[in-house]
Amino acid sequence: MINNKFGSVDHFLSENNLPFEDFFRFGLSVDCVIFGYHHGTLKVLLIQRGADPFKYQWAIPGDLVSPEEDLDSSAERILQHLTGLKDIYVEQFHTFGQRDRHPAGRVVTVGYFALVESEKYQPVASHWASDIGWFDIRNIPPLAFDHDDILAKGIEFLRKKVRTEPVVFNLLPPKFTLLDIQGLYEALLLEKFDKPNFRKKILSTGVLVPLDEVQTNVAHRPAKLFRFDQERYDTLKGNTINFEL
Repeated sequence: MINNKFGSVDHFLSENNLPFEDFFRFGLSVDCVIFGYHHGTLKVLLIQRGADPFKYQWAIPGDLVSPEEDLDSSAERILQHLTGLKDIYVEQFHTFGQRDRHPAGRVVTVGYFALVESEKYQPVASHWASDIGWFDIRNIPPLAFDHDDILAKGIEFLRKKVRTEPVVFNLLPPKFTLLDIQGLYEALLLEKFDKPNFRKKILSTGVLVPLDEVQTNVAHRPAKLFRFDQERYDTLKGNTINFEL
């Protein structure tokens, strides 16, 4: 017997004259908000639906969860089937359960967000996705279902997370400049930072390792390169380190 605020499911169904099978008749899906960063612009990867409902409309990659798989496995499968992406940073961020969010019936979806170095991956539309593309988060077309809300929630979650954890480094190549980091934070948070203060703050976290290397093939004076030190972060985590700018 499953308990709830009514005492039990059996009691609730009896009191409301509901068939037992109707109580459990709903779908579960996963939607993956995939962020990338390129040339100073934060982007999100969208697919064009090749199937009804909302055929040919842009949407966040997602699909129903199979009864045989758990949520994380489903997210990985959906990413690979619809975009060709695999082995990337993925994290669950919110559940969306509005009653009328899907025209086919009651479907609850679990939102995941993923962070990729966009130049490293070449997403390909597959399965029932007819097209795929990167979109500037400031210029998103109308999305299918309630995906506008899901995207907004994903952006909000990411903006909060970057202030406490170094997740942004998943969007950058292994070697980067301080200007690269500043540009990424500005694109994500939609605000400008004072260059000296930003550098002082980001270096004070103690998780950046200066390299004996500089940029190559640039028209301006080559800037020094850094890398993110995951082991150093794991050691410092839980102390005074923070990424609030």
